[in-house]
Amino acid sequence: MIPRVNQAVILCGGLGSRLGSLTASTPKPLLPVDGRPFLEILIEEIARQGIRRILLLAAFASDQVRDFAAALPAKLGFDMTVELAIEPDRAGTGGAIWHAREQLDDLFYLFNGDSWFDVPLAELARALPADPAVVGALALRRLPEAGRYGVVTLSGGRIDQFAAKAEAGSGPVLVNAGVYLFRRTLVDALSPLCSLEQDGLAVLAAQGRLAGLPADGYFLDIGIPDDYARAQTEIPAHRRRPALFLDRDGVINLDHGHVGSIDRFEWVAGAREAILRANRLGYYVFVVTNQAGIAKGYYTEADYRAVKAHVRAGLAEIGAHIDDERFCPFHVDAAIEAYRRDSDWRKPAPGMLLDLLRRWPVDAGHSLLVGDRDSDLAAAAAAGIAGHLFGGGNLDDFVKPLLTETRA
Repeated sequence: MIPRVNQAVILCGGLGSRLGSLTASTPKPLLPVDGRPFLEILIEEIARQGIRRILLLAAFASDQVRDFAAALPAKLGFDMTVELAIEPDRAGTGGAIWHAREQLDDLFYLFNGDSWFDVPLAELARALPADPAVVGALALRRLPEAGRYGVVTLSGGRIDQFAAKAEAGSGPVLVNAGVYLFRRTLVDALSPLCSLEQDGLAVLAAQGRLAGLPADGYFLDIGIPDDYARAQTEIPAHRRRPALFLDRDGVINLDHGHVGSIDRFEWVAGAREAILRANRLGYYVFVVTNQAGIAKGYYTEADYRAVKAHVRAGLAEIGAHIDDERFCPFHVDAAIEAYRRDSDWRKPAPGMLLDLLRRWPVDAGHSLLVGDRDSDLAAAAAAGIAGHLFGGGNLDDFVKPLLTETRA
């Protein structure tokens, strides 16, 4: 089983001196990219994969990071927590982690706050061996040349060396891309003032205690002016991707009639695997579901959220995730007055789909919806999305010919 990881820790304390006046008074991760703080985009990419507890390691201009953290959950619209750990002095990348040691989970993802590597986090979790002596797993980016990055060598899935830089013209290399999964025992290799890479990872690699996951996903570090300029167009372009919209009852779970409790929830064959397939191919996965059972008093919104959490937990067991979800609890004949109204979110109206299209950078022309009723297909058509009617059976077999590779 894939280890369950709930926390993402992000290094936000660097001065960003190579960006000159841009970072004179602004922490590098808070610089705008496509009109939003880069850190907001990074956290959104993390949170959509199911990681909803964020810890920011701050130093320079930490008051700005604190204000950002306080406003972020409402801005993103996720049920999430964002906490801060502030270095007492400039402690280096390793020291920042050491000072936050009491706030770390037993397993946590770690990210550089000034770069984005589009690697599925579940794949990194798969790469961490069960052996507790292995402290962590690193996502490694293949590059044709090392450039300004340090080079990592890999043998049998274990990292055996961190080199400062490769010689010019040395050819393809693996570099540390700033995305990690660590056990909390990493702290034992650190000190109050140290570099994560030089003082921690280099030593652990020499001991055979780090795993590596080579990957080819999109990678950009905004640490120099040219790359920061490229980020303004490249990052929004890369985040624009097709979506797989899924009805819930009858598509993800068997429709037993107003399924509002975990004991009545039963997975459709191949449903989890279909969602995992879409994740791996680079699709957003959205759920759009009418929930008239709430309006009729059969169950509550809290019951619905409990089933939703159950679905997410079941997906996490195989490394799959749902990026976002919309539900409509309203019905014109509702037994509960608060829900008695017509709504343009209730399928066959397209409101739920349109709201997701506004919220996320979706390539609608290459997106699709899978539903089990004509009302699902009508909603898709009204939103400009291709609709496909699922008549039962194995959902993964059904969606496999409908999905294409999108992850660059």
